[in-house]
Amino acid sequence: MCGIVGIFDLVGSSQICEKTLAAMNERQRHRGPDEGNLHTEPGLGLGHRRLSIIDISSGQQPLFNEDHSVVVTYNGEIYNHRALADELKALGHVFRSQCDTEVIVHAWEAWGEACVERFRGMFAFALWDRNQQCLFMARDRLGIKPLYYALTSKSQFIFSSELKALQQHPDLPRQLNPKAVADYFTLGYIPEPKSIYRGVYKLAPGHSLHIARDSACDRVGPEHSRAYWDISFTPLEGYTQADLEGELVDRLRESVALRMEAEVPLGAFLSGGVDSSAVVAMMAGLQDEPVNSCAIGFNVAAFNETQFAREVAEHCQTRHFEALVDSDDFDLIDRLADLYDEPFSDSSAIPTYRVCQLAKQRVTVALSGDGGDEIFAGYRRHRWHMNEEAIRSRLPSGLRRPLFGTLGCLYPKADWAPKLLRAKTTFQALARDSVAAYLHSVSIASDHQRSELFSDRLQAELQGYRTLDSFTEVAKKSPTDDSLGLIQYLDMKTYLPGDILTKVDRASMAHALEVRVPLLDHEFMDWASGIPASLKLHRGEGKYVFKRALEPYLPNGLLYRPKMGFSVPLARWFHGPLRETVRQRLLQGKLAASGLLQPRFVEQLLEQHQRGVSDHSTLLWSLMMFEAFLRKESLVA
Repeated sequence: MCGIVGIFDLVGSSQICEKTLAAMNERQRHRGPDEGNLHTEPGLGLGHRRLSIIDISSGQQPLFNEDHSVVVTYNGEIYNHRALADELKALGHVFRSQCDTEVIVHAWEAWGEACVERFRGMFAFALWDRNQQCLFMARDRLGIKPLYYALTSKSQFIFSSELKALQQHPDLPRQLNPKAVADYFTLGYIPEPKSIYRGVYKLAPGHSLHIARDSACDRVGPEHSRAYWDISFTPLEGYTQADLEGELVDRLRESVALRMEAEVPLGAFLSGGVDSSAVVAMMAGLQDEPVNSCAIGFNVAAFNETQFAREVAEHCQTRHFEALVDSDDFDLIDRLADLYDEPFSDSSAIPTYRVCQLAKQRVTVALSGDGGDEIFAGYRRHRWHMNEEAIRSRLPSGLRRPLFGTLGCLYPKADWAPKLLRAKTTFQALARDSVAAYLHSVSIASDHQRSELFSDRLQAELQGYRTLDSFTEVAKKSPTDDSLGLIQYLDMKTYLPGDILTKVDRASMAHALEVRVPLLDHEFMDWASGIPASLKLHRGEGKYVFKRALEPYLPNGLLYRPKMGFSVPLARWFHGPLRETVRQRLLQGKLAASGLLQPRFVEQLLEQHQRGVSDHSTLLWSLMMFEAFLRKESLVA
């Protein structure tokens, strides 16, 4: 995989500072340690760091067309590049390499902005057309590859794969975005198109941005990007269940096969869960050599799935590598703050980092099972939400809201009690409409906690903004009215790119490892979105049709075992080895001095957690990661 950077002068053609461009490019060396190149011309500078995967001997970037009028810097893989190259050659285009990058410049010449609609893969790129005097940027449909951008006070449009590269530009806006802070303490990540800084954005998945030289500087924000794709949820008609299961496997196998092209060692992550096991099973049937599979676990049984990964490895006869990580592997906190650049509180980033570290010892490309839960309704929260929807549909809102609203206020928060007695969250969800209830179920802090946590200053800066506002806007664009489809759509537009794919991209790129995600092939996803909801979540069984389809390939005991997740023992950390560290960092460090949060409420959360009254481990971890971001920010600002 690679890293891209660029500087584009919107209002003139002055020479770009090559020292600044080089510093931005070098800051992403980890994304592409094999080569680094720059291209500058009046008013434009492009940079690229390369991790060589396909056509290693050529394909250096930035890469030009025949007459050097079009140049691209690109991060990703276009899996149908050979078919596209044949089509473009038939149109008269001349290719100098076998790499997928060259397809982009010729596709632009042939089809203009519509070129992105023909690409099948993961990508983020910026292309300069000298004849048209325009910059064209695009990001893949699901947001597998990242792309940040900003406009400086000197009318320079700057972009990069990671925020840390933009931070090398002396004119980057560095004022915290209060709405992003609110989103972070709701979701644990900052969803597209926002970033932690005002005026710095992420190009949304499935969007492109066309910027002409001498453009008005107020026309380069997210509202001016163009959506070129959205998942359809078009119902599949005329299929029996057996038909669906058969075609599902055929389509999955084809998607996996597309992602097995590489001139470097290739393998797969194997957690022992359904999704990664499905990918490994398909790979095993597509190659003669054993699949290289990698797994890690913790030395605490409740957080260790390596035995299941081992069973899949034996079943598929893979060449399996695994490692155990100390359950007190919290020394990565500051490393994670540097990796993710923005506040990011998914604690599974720790084992993800470690499995990428292990995989890189054996392979340069790894396939993963990410996306299966979003496509086939595999999260427990999907089941809980649909149970709640059944109640909502039977009670009018005029009765439901006051009834369950009152119960939600009166019922005690019993985090340490058996699950059957933890009804407070359910009551609170039932008092809300579907979208608000789903946001409530995925939030790391409740509405009440955020109101107590945010300082008066932050509340004033928010001017009434709530993350629910953004969620509602996403929901309005949903192509389906189905209750399960709606929350799947919300996941695909928020949690998947903002959390899951961000986590995997940064953790893998830290080790110069390319991760490919066959379940997120847009053709496979779009087809699967049309499977009836009753076959995705069937009598409380998530991924029902997916598991049924895989029964000939994997043991039932592995397919139907309880879901564990890829997590770390946060609650134990904050009671034991991190007890004093968390107190010091949250009560005396940059967090307390930021003026964004209420120190008394933070102290209250700590006291309640460490006395065993409530489990605030997820929120405390989020506060720790926010403090780590603030500390890093003060060092580099």
